[in-house]
Amino acid sequence: MSTDDRSDELLELLGQERVRQILAATSRDPKSAKELSEECNVALSTIYRRVEDMIAGDLLVERTRIESDGSHHSVYEANVDHIDVDIDGTIDVSVHVREDAAQRFSRIWSDIRES
Repeated sequence: MSTDDRSDELLELLGQERVRQILAATSRDPKSAKELSEECNVALSTIYRRVEDMIAGDLLVERTRIESDGSHHSVYEANVDHIDVDIDGTIDVSVHVREDAAQRFSRIWSDIRES
């Protein structure tokens, strides 16, 4: 996929009100599809469709939440620190993904080894 196609895809996604609601809700803490459905006041099927698109666009990640009774289910968490839109003859959208501590350590260690 070209950079222009990726930028178009991300702008299209972010242009959807439900996508923005889901992104805002999951930026605070991980949420299940049911929790998102209730918070955004939309059908569960709509949440699943949007979540699938958002995972494909690297805006969300899916994790497993294990409950105290041993049951488990998927929760979704924003995967974005910030989004940049650069305009200079073209429009380029850059998504800056979050790093957890292990990813950050691996990146720093790799940078140290390469220098």
